[in-house]
Amino acid sequence: MTANEDQEMELEALRSIYEGDECFKEVSPVSFQFRVGDLENTKAFILDVTWPDTYPESAPQISLDAFFNNKISAETKQLILSKLEEQVEANLGTAMMYTLFEWAKENQEELMENHRPVMTTVQTLTTCSETTALSSTATKREKKEQLTKSQKRRMINRTDNKGELPRGWNWIDVIKHLSKTGGKDED
Repeated sequence: MTANEDQEMELEALRSIYEGDECFKEVSPVSFQFRVGDLENTKAFILDVTWPDTYPESAPQISLDAFFNNKISAETKQLILSKLEEQVEANLGTAMMYTLFEWAKENQEELMENHRPVMTTVQTLTTCSETTALSSTATKREKKEQLTKSQKRRMINRTDNKGELPRGWNWIDVIKHLSKTGGKDED
């Protein structure tokens, strides 16, 4: 079999295995993304894998450059890539994508054991703006108009238990308006 036939067979297998799996994304027929871990998990990461023309006889290109991985330190990324390279060397010459993805899932804790989330400038700015937004909403809540008991009672009497005015509450006003403007001309 040629490299292209091997790639086509492996691509078919990956599509059938990961059909409907939100962790797997086929960017192109030779480029894939695989998320290891849940979105909420701070130790989750995305593998970007691209096949060269001679894959599976030559190693796929693996990177952790996805924006999702910005919180991972360079040392941790290097550790993950070196461990994955060992797996690639062991499986060279065979279809290895499923094996790599499953190995990464099984060894996620080991790969991320020294992970300390990296704080970036964007996160710092977001945190500061969120704090400012929270404090401004707190001051807005304090300025809320206070109603007296009689005002509250009148409001409740006019509305149903959901705080909405009952259907037809202004019909009398509509009837008055129509009586002043007139109805059909009677000849």
